[in-house]
Amino acid sequence: MRQNLARRSALVDAAIEVLARDGARGLTFRAVDVEAGVPKGTASNYFTSRDELLNQVGHRIYERLIPDEATVAGMVTGPNTKARTAELVRQVVERVAAFRTGFLALLELRLEATRRPELRAVLTARVARDVEENVTGHLASGLPGDADAVKMIYLAANWLVVERLTLPGVFSEEEAARLIGHLVERVLPPES
Repeated sequence: MRQNLARRSALVDAAIEVLARDGARGLTFRAVDVEAGVPKGTASNYFTSRDELLNQVGHRIYERLIPDEATVAGMVTGPNTKARTAELVRQVVERVAAFRTGFLALLELRLEATRRPELRAVLTARVARDVEENVTGHLASGLPGDADAVKMIYLAANWLVVERLTLPGVFSEEEAARLIGHLVERVLPPES
């Protein structure tokens, strides 16, 4: 298999676009080659199988969702209040929703994972790590709420992203922001 890491990343990024646009059934090596603008047969030189490509896509989406250092620095400064927590949740929802094709591709991968045990293992490990990092970061920051509260917010925020990306007419941006505020207010304990 070829080892040009930049080309491999470009092919995986192209696969994300194909998954988001055409679904799992549309993800072929040829479609990835066309999306990446590379010669026919390139993707098959980099990936031994479609399953390997799907697994790589699962990893890459999360790599691209990791916030940059400036974003992380902004997330760890400020008052430890419900209002700040709600603002942080709104920022995360916006950041994730901004990578529209990545999140839509992730939804396709989740459906595909119900039929592919190896992909299921990749996504389960990555999502479990994501949840744990959210809980650990929240608790270490001193923000209000326990691990269960963080997990409930995580679940609600993820579904809000699904609504925003698949049926954007259900909740306006303003209503989504208002609902996040109410969610945080109701899930987190009273401020002292």
